[in-house]
Amino acid sequence: MDNKETATKDELSLKLFVVLSRAYREITDRVTEDIKSHGLNPTEFAVLELLYHKGDQAIQQIGKKVLLASGSITYVVDKLEAKGLLMRKPCPKDRRVTFAVITEKGKELIAGIFPAHKKAISNIFGGLDDSEKERMITMLKKLGFHAQEMK
Repeated sequence: MDNKETATKDELSLKLFVVLSRAYREITDRVTEDIKSHGLNPTEFAVLELLYHKGDQAIQQIGKKVLLASGSITYVVDKLEAKGLLMRKPCPKDRRVTFAVITEKGKELIAGIFPAHKKAISNIFGGLDDSEKERMITMLKKLGFHAQEMK
């Protein structure tokens, strides 16, 4: 590959990065607006949604699953516990582990807002047809795995 081809390839990669970043930002802003309209912030919603769909979780593991630092998770769990949406439960087998457990109030909240949230996400991605969504999923996975392999 000569210098001109390399420069063009570099420029195209940079343009893709900018377009992907801007699209991600707009999508994230719309999703955040939807979540906030239900009285939660995105992190609170992510934790409640995880517990609702996956069951009790070790607090130490929640951060990895919702992409948050462990210190932030403690703060979010404290806030959700204060709102009565989850509670802490010690692990009977390991005293170092504490589980976050969604309460009935938390289940009712998520059950009430998740269908509307799912519909909002569908509307946000309404600019693509199903085959375009499938292709994007495949390409973004490929890109993500490639970036991960570079570690």
